[in-house]
Amino acid sequence: MTGGNTRFAPWHKWDRNFFLAMVATLWVGILMGFVPAILKHVATHKPPYPLIVHIHGLVFVTWLCLLTLQVLLVRNRNIDTHRALGLASIVLAPLMVVLGLATSYVVDHRNFGTPAGDAPFASIQLADLINFGVLAGAAILFRKAPSAHKRLILLATIFISDAGFSRWWGGALAKMLGDGFWQDWAVDYLSDFLLVAAIGVYDLITRRRLHPAYVAGAIFGLAVELIAIWLYVSPWWKPIATRLIGH
Repeated sequence: MTGGNTRFAPWHKWDRNFFLAMVATLWVGILMGFVPAILKHVATHKPPYPLIVHIHGLVFVTWLCLLTLQVLLVRNRNIDTHRALGLASIVLAPLMVVLGLATSYVVDHRNFGTPAGDAPFASIQLADLINFGVLAGAAILFRKAPSAHKRLILLATIFISDAGFSRWWGGALAKMLGDGFWQDWAVDYLSDFLLVAAIGVYDLITRRRLHPAYVAGAIFGLAVELIAIWLYVSPWWKPIATRLIGH
């Protein structure tokens, strides 16, 4: 951050394209991560996904569609409609957390003891939901402060979209980097780090300072992810995670 009393400029002419590009990047990560996996699942005649997986996926896509629409509305200065639709996020955000927890439990419980099972991965799932819930809640709380609101809602969505990116390039990273704390962090969270850093770099270029809400949200989210990886690689976490998923 720069010194002095310079306020954070609430708007810059590049904002209308930057935030749309960030949301488009999230769409690419999700589609590249999940669509091939779904097509392969169907092509190999594997057992159908549990119903809750479909519901969770539908709600998550609805969230991304809502975020995209909201960015487009702001981009076209249709603020009244943007604010009216924003009420939907108050319902969707907690629903995303509840469905995320339920879906993680159902899938992890079903996969336990199979090649797809990985009980310690519950720490990664919990971290994503904690980050999303806290940051989306903060974004709703600061909805009357646009600069803070849009950075917090974007951070919340970034921190819950890592599953798409890790499915997309995680396998290649794992083969290249091997096992270990930082290797696992890169596989699961490199996309988050790069996207979060992109917001900071953009603000430094356009405002020459970082927004306090961005700083707080980024530190919180990245710290939660470091704790999640620490748990994942800690031997004592596995029996706890195994109990959490009902075994």
